[in-house]
Amino acid sequence: MNIFKRSRSLVAGLAGVVVIAGCGGGGASSPAASAGGGGEGSYHIGVSNTLTNNGWREEMICSINAQAVDSGQVAELTVNHRDTDAAGQLEDLRNLIAAEVDAIIVNPVSPDAVNEALAEANEAGIPVISVDQKVTEESAYLIANNQEEYAYLGATWLFEAMGGSGDVVYMRGFAGHPADDDRDVGFQRALDEHPDINVVFEEHTGWDQATGTQQINDFLATGANYDGIWTSGIDNVIVDALVAADAELVPIVGADNAGFVQQLIEVDGLVGAAVTNPASVGGAGVTLALQLLNGEEPESNEVLMEPALWANDTEEGLTELEAANDPDIDPTWPLGISIPDWTTYTKEEILACEGP
Repeated sequence: MNIFKRSRSLVAGLAGVVVIAGCGGGGASSPAASAGGGGEGSYHIGVSNTLTNNGWREEMICSINAQAVDSGQVAELTVNHRDTDAAGQLEDLRNLIAAEVDAIIVNPVSPDAVNEALAEANEAGIPVISVDQKVTEESAYLIANNQEEYAYLGATWLFEAMGGSGDVVYMRGFAGHPADDDRDVGFQRALDEHPDINVVFEEHTGWDQATGTQQINDFLATGANYDGIWTSGIDNVIVDALVAADAELVPIVGADNAGFVQQLIEVDGLVGAAVTNPASVGGAGVTLALQLLNGEEPESNEVLMEPALWANDTEEGLTELEAANDPDIDPTWPLGISIPDWTTYTKEEILACEGP
């Protein structure tokens, strides 16, 4: 049983290596205003991403496309969007350097495995902006969600919703990825503050919905006790699995994915919370890249978006969930499709997912 059966093909053509050329018009909002405002596009931006068939990453790419168009300053995007490892991403990055792009936006496979290529980009005068996940290469800039606080905020709510004690299912992301490592730091911090919480089941889902579904079904088949579930961005299919198995709907934490938010509003007996994790940091990365290319040095080389939590067990939280809910957004996409002051595109533009 799948509560949400909507599907869209707007990102079907993203996989692989895509080169898009042209120019577009722009809007204005600070700091995005200094990176936009119309004018003929001239910059060539490269993008490296190593995970496909994932709603968050697809929205990230669409955000990059939309902001590149809206800025009016990007003539060409070279997008490497494929499933690969560190060796593959090193190859992609070096191809972008060889193509003499003006800036690189990267979602890194690990914090340090591609540092050599990032340093080579710096030596070539190409600024690198890491989005979503940090790297240890000192020359790179970071614009991302605060992943440690993301996990800490959600886990703290969950443990308190469980009454401060009991067994929790801990469904993580992709093993070894910086975002997953940071989230684990936040989760463990919350766990240290709630010593009567016991992790009864821990798995890496790879941020893959089919994998997560199989894992939770395997766990349910054991008959083990569980009092709460923390998920790392594959929340709606976990709820689907619980409903399909007629299992107990314990408190559950997930991301602000459209499908999960709708479940928190509509599924009877479901108590849970969504923590914001906008994929539109991709578009924000375009804005930061253009600022750097235009000679505007930021105050810091690290910009973190702080998360918010929307829980359906309070009137205020339910109001926030209802305000955020949007049936036009793919169930696997976070609802934060834009970031004030960092992106200027419209909802229609990010849904179209068209580059310059």
